[in-house]
Amino acid sequence: MPEHAIAPRPTPPEVDRAAASRKAVAARRARAALKRDLSTRVVTPQEALRRATADPQSAAGTMRVPEFLTALPAIGEGKRDRILAELAISPVKRLGGLGTRQRRALEEWLDRRMPEPQARPARSRLLVLAGPTAVGKGTVAAHIRAHHPELHLSVSATTRDPRPGEVDGEHYFFVDDAEFDRLIAEGELLEWATVHNRHRYGTPRGPIDRALADGKAVLLEIDLQGARQVREAEPSATLVFLLPPSWDELTARLVGRGTEDAEERARRLRTAKVELAAQGEFDFRVVNADVAEAAQQVVDLIQAPAR
Repeated sequence: MPEHAIAPRPTPPEVDRAAASRKAVAARRARAALKRDLSTRVVTPQEALRRATADPQSAAGTMRVPEFLTALPAIGEGKRDRILAELAISPVKRLGGLGTRQRRALEEWLDRRMPEPQARPARSRLLVLAGPTAVGKGTVAAHIRAHHPELHLSVSATTRDPRPGEVDGEHYFFVDDAEFDRLIAEGELLEWATVHNRHRYGTPRGPIDRALADGKAVLLEIDLQGARQVREAEPSATLVFLLPPSWDELTARLVGRGTEDAEERARRLRTAKVELAAQGEFDFRVVNADVAEAAQQVVDLIQAPAR
């Protein structure tokens, strides 16, 4: 070998190349999942920026700023480029590599254009739990019923058929259309709505009024339309939005439930995106990553003293 020749770099072992390839694929998948969470509003852009700052090697930290911006609702390539120019951020920058000034500028822009929902003080003993389809509202409510008998959990009336394992009067009051019409006509429902363009659900007013009169705290587990009606009828009610840990997990739960065909699942997922966009109307948000933990967070809210 000539005196000044540079020795060739050793070729990395095949096992190292395979491990690096798997790691790169996993990182791309994690960023893709985060982009889905951002586009469906499961994760706020501010939360993604906080994750990137805390760990520049995370999925958020390694995401390029242009990817991050176009993952947000209603931002296309033209708007993305204008934002980058306005904030003086290079398109090659990653979220985790932003300087202090750039990060602050991006935070301020997000807070102006896409403010995070702000928790409000608990205001009454009437608490409403709502969220997108398949997020686990019923499972969280069942856990609360089993472990906190001191709380009154409202049982909704519905025109749909029972699912396997559901008990009339415990999970729902299963009624036909004629009976549901009567409940509406006689003012016996605090709220009611047609869900997924198919079945009607409603909350009987009598048991709630009696429980509140007895000094009990009451939890309603209902859909988004019903939550809005309760807020209108009872402005002091505290509204809690149950979030999935990720969009992929929400999809997996809906598929795993096995109670809907493919067409119905697709329709419910479209509805879930609309429901997730409404979370800013709620007083609190709880992530249902663990049922017991989520249930306890809800109980802590419902037991908060009223103003």
